[in-house]
Amino acid sequence: MEPVRGDDDERALVERAFRQASFSMSVFDASQRYLRLNDVACEVMGLDEGFLRGHAFPYGLPEDVDQLGTLQALREVAATGKPAHYESHTRAPSGIREHAWNLELWPLRDEAGTVYAVGMAAFDSSEQHWARQRLAVLDEAAVSVGTSLDLGRTARELAELVIPRFADFASVDLLEAVMHGEEPLDGSPDVTVVLRRVAHLSTEQGTPEAVIGLGATDAYPPYSPPARALHSGRPVLSGSGDPDFDRWIASVPARADRMRGFVVTSLLAVPLIARGTTLGVAVLLRTRPDAFTQDDFTLAKELAGRAALCVDNARRYTRERTTALTLQESLLPSGASPQSAVDVACRYLPTDSRAGVGGDWYDIIPLSGARVGLVVGDVVGHGIQASATMGRLRTAVQTLADVDLPSDELLAHLDDLVLRLGGDDDNGDRTGAGATGATCLYAVYDPVSRMLTVASAGHPPPVLVLPDGTTTVVDVSVGPVLGVGGLPFETTELELPEGSLVALYTDGLVEAVDRDPDVGTARLCQALTGSRSTLEDRCDQVLSALLPKHPSDDVALVLARTRALDADHVKVWDLAADFEVVAEARRLAAAQLDAWGLTEAGFVTELVVSELVTNAIRYGADPIQLRLIHDRTLICEVSDGNSTSPHLRRARIYDEGGRGLLLVAQLTTRWGTRHTATGKTIWAEQALTPTMG
Repeated sequence: MEPVRGDDDERALVERAFRQASFSMSVFDASQRYLRLNDVACEVMGLDEGFLRGHAFPYGLPEDVDQLGTLQALREVAATGKPAHYESHTRAPSGIREHAWNLELWPLRDEAGTVYAVGMAAFDSSEQHWARQRLAVLDEAAVSVGTSLDLGRTARELAELVIPRFADFASVDLLEAVMHGEEPLDGSPDVTVVLRRVAHLSTEQGTPEAVIGLGATDAYPPYSPPARALHSGRPVLSGSGDPDFDRWIASVPARADRMRGFVVTSLLAVPLIARGTTLGVAVLLRTRPDAFTQDDFTLAKELAGRAALCVDNARRYTRERTTALTLQESLLPSGASPQSAVDVACRYLPTDSRAGVGGDWYDIIPLSGARVGLVVGDVVGHGIQASATMGRLRTAVQTLADVDLPSDELLAHLDDLVLRLGGDDDNGDRTGAGATGATCLYAVYDPVSRMLTVASAGHPPPVLVLPDGTTTVVDVSVGPVLGVGGLPFETTELELPEGSLVALYTDGLVEAVDRDPDVGTARLCQALTGSRSTLEDRCDQVLSALLPKHPSDDVALVLARTRALDADHVKVWDLAADFEVVAEARRLAAAQLDAWGLTEAGFVTELVVSELVTNAIRYGADPIQLRLIHDRTLICEVSDGNSTSPHLRRARIYDEGGRGLLLVAQLTTRWGTRHTATGKTIWAEQALTPTMG
C-alpha cells in the first residue's frame, strides 16, 4: 500500500522535481519577470536564483548573447495563451561556446483561466545540431570544392567553405612542385619547408591575419605547426600559449607585428594528403572564444582529405596539360617559314577546359617554284594522345608536301596514314571504326600564276578577302574526314589578285560562342571586313571578336596575304628537243642573270641549266621548257613531257655519265622533282649572297 501524502509532501515532491530536473526550467510572470529557476537554469545563467527574481528578462544576460527571439516568444505565449516552440543558437551566458537550444514554452493559468505566468524548458541540443552542421558541411564540400581543375580556385573554395562557419581565418599553402604539376619529394622533418600561398580568407575585411600575400612563398621552420603537420601527416592542434606556436610567431618580426592584435584561441594545421602524396597544408585559426573541439578536429581532417583529392586532380591535370602544351609547342612551327609567296600571321590558342589540350595545328611549308603550302588541321580528342597524333600528321604532311604531291593526292595519302594509326590503336582493325579521326585543309599558292589550289578533308573552308574588301567563303568541295577511307578528295582552284587575304582556321574559332559554324563563319567574315591593320593585329582582332574568355576548344588561325611575282622576276623559254640548244640555254640564262644583276651566280647557274636541259633532252619528251625565277633565291626549273623522275646514283670510275644530278645537288641549296599535268619539272635553288640582286 502506497503511503498517504499530504499537500506539503506533494509540494515538496514537485519542488524537488523542478529543482533537480536535468534540463533548464524557468518561470516568468506575464511581464516576463523571473519568478523561478531550477538548478540547471541557474548553472546556465551563471547566477543565483535570488539575484534574478523580480527582474525582467533579459536581465542577467551578457550583451553578446542573443535574447530578442526568446523575449518575443515569451511575450507571444503570455499574450495568446498558446504553447510555443522556439529554437535558439547562442552561447550559454556562463560559457563561451555556442549552443543550440530547443525551448518549450507554455502558459500557466489561474483558477479563472487567466494566463498569469509562462513556463520555459530549455533543452541543449548542441551535439545533434553540430552533428547536422558537420554533415551539411561535408555535403556542401562534395559539390562546392573541386568544381574546376584550377589549383588556386580549388584552394579558394576550401577557404570559402570553412569561413566563417568553422574558422575565423583559413589559409592553403602548397609545395612548389605541386604548383607545376610535379610530384613533390619527401623532405626531412628537420628541414625548413617552403610553401606557396594559394588562398586565404578571413572573417575580417582585408584578411588582416595574412602575413604573406597570395602567390608569395614562406619558409616554415620544423617546429612550426604547418611544418609539423606536413612531416607527420597528421593534423596539429595549437594556439596562443603553445611554446612552439609562440616561438614560430616570434621568429619573424613581420609575423609577430601582424599577429600582435590577434589572440589565437586555437590553430589547426591539417596536411593535404591524396593518394599517399603530401601536397600542402591548410591552416585554420580561431579568434572566437571557443577553441576547436575533437569533433572539429575530425571534420577538418575529412574536409582536408576531400580538398586534397581535388587539389591532386588539379595537379595531375596541370601536369598533363603542361606536358601536352610542351609537346604541341615543340611540334608547331617555331618561327617564320623561309618563303616569300605570302605574308603570314598565325595563332594557336590551347583550351583551358577539363578535356585538355587538343590536336589543332597549322603549318607554312615552302614549296618548289616559289610556291607555299598552307595547312590547318584538327585531330579528334584532347590530351597528350591528340598532341602526339597531331605531330605525326604534321610530319606526314611536310613529307608529302616535300615530294610536291597535289593537294587531293596528299590528303588521300594522309587519309591512309590515319587509317593505319587507327588500325594500330584497334589491334589490327583496319576498317576505320574507332580510329583516330582528323580534319585537314591543304592549300597551295603559286605567286607566279597567282593560283590557289585547295583541298579539304572534312575541314571548314577558308575565308577570302579580296583587295577591294569583298569577303567570301571559298566554295570548297569538302571531302570526308581523315580516317574514313575509300572516298576521293577534290581540289578547288581559283586565281587571286595580288594582296588577297586568305584565312584558314579550325572549327574551335567559329563554334566557340553559339556552336553554329555558319553563324561563326559569318562573324569571322565580318571581323575580317574593313580592317586595314597589320596581319598580326588582325589575328588578335579576330580572336577577340569570336572567342569567349575561356574557349572550350583549341583554336588555330592562319592569315596569309598573297604576293605575286611579275614578269620582271620570271623568265620562261621553250626549247627544242635537240642537244644543240643546250649552249643556247646557257647563253639565255647568263644574259638574264646579267639583267637581274646576278652575274656572280652565272657559273653555277650555267652548269645547272646545262645538266638539267641535257637530261630533259636525253631522257624526257616534248615539250621542254626552261624557267628562271628571281625570288629570295634563284630558282632554275626544266620541265618536260616525261613523268619519270630522275634519281641520284653513284657513278663508277670509268663511267662517262651519271654525275650530272650529283653535281647539281652539291652546287645548289636544294633540288627536286614535281609532277605536272603534262609530265614533270626538275628544279634547283641557289641561295643569293647579299651582293647579288
